[in-house]
Amino acid sequence: MKKMGMNEILPGLFPLTDPMTPSLYCRQQQMILGLACFLWLLLQPTPSIAADVSLLSVSARYALSGSSPIGEQTQKDFRQYDVAATLRLPWQWYHASGWGLSTRLVLSGGVLTGANETNAIATIVPVVAFGRQDERFSIDMGGGGALLSDYKFGTQNFGGPFQFVWTFGLNLLLYSPVGVAYHFQHYSDATVYGSDSRGVDLHMFELVYRY
Repeated sequence: MKKMGMNEILPGLFPLTDPMTPSLYCRQQQMILGLACFLWLLLQPTPSIAADVSLLSVSARYALSGSSPIGEQTQKDFRQYDVAATLRLPWQWYHASGWGLSTRLVLSGGVLTGANETNAIATIVPVVAFGRQDERFSIDMGGGGALLSDYKFGTQNFGGPFQFVWTFGLNLLLYSPVGVAYHFQHYSDATVYGSDSRGVDLHMFELVYRY
């Protein structure tokens, strides 16, 4: 079996929209590498950290598309079905009142459907949360990345398999250990693959099991 080198793999994962623009390809690789380095640094232990990485919750999520992506008109209606795991990260700062900031990492896998097509999607999103130290209520916001198994849904083209993810939302523990959450989630390529691609906004509803 022929072994594939990185110079063969990367063009398939991050294809050029125009073979005459090698600078665009370089920018794609730099952005992906920058995100990977940021996530690696985020998970590195430091002597000042008082807590360890631990599992905060798992959730089943359902999402439906909004009227349009941020700044662009969507061309299809979308649904997403996935499961997610949220990890507590070591960095947290709380006031004596019991309110403060914490950091989390959300990992998910599932499917995105639109235009009678269903494609696999996986995301990794670091977030910062403001809320109670007992974690009964929090508001979070963050950004990360997603990978799609196919980035074309009928006439709507996401541009490429890698997408940036931006999210914010609310988390509420109803009756321990069960909670609910709502997140607004946006996918786009930030014009990495060109100006003709289209992302999507999703309204995401979650049933959460808290650990």
